[in-house]
Amino acid sequence: MYTQLRETAHELAGVLWREHTVYRERGGGVVIRGEHVGRWISLGPTGGKDQALLRAGRLLDGGTTAPARTEVVVDLTAGTAELATVCRRLLADVAADAEPASAPRAGTSGKRSKPGRAARAARPGRPRRQRHTSLGSFVVLLCVAGVLGAWLYSLFGGYGF
Repeated sequence: MYTQLRETAHELAGVLWREHTVYRERGGGVVIRGEHVGRWISLGPTGGKDQALLRAGRLLDGGTTAPARTEVVVDLTAGTAELATVCRRLLADVAADAEPASAPRAGTSGKRSKPGRAARAARPGRPRRQRHTSLGSFVVLLCVAGVLGAWLYSLFGGYGF
């Protein structure tokens, strides 16, 4: 299966990108990296005969791969042109997912801190609290004040403050 994936990956890489790197990943699949476009494609075994799991994602700063944004099971008996069409669709989905993060935020000039680096999007999740000092910090301060008071009482407690 690895031989079939490797051959298919080399054919796809030649069709998709002039500059590419093809290598084997730990799970037995093959990765095609397009450094100049900041994207990667992975062909992995699915357990089915003549089928592969095709995943696509982007490359992060420093060359590490981000988790796959899209994935689909493809038939390896299809021609290289059909597989390349599926890959281009997945890569377009990855590029579309990356677009909202690079759009300028309200109140900014639209300039980025580094060329080629997208502006950081606000993290979804819990809303930010307005209070700066948490309950834990308040308890710690209360304990410190109590220890300080006990120490002062032990020093001057008998003298009628």
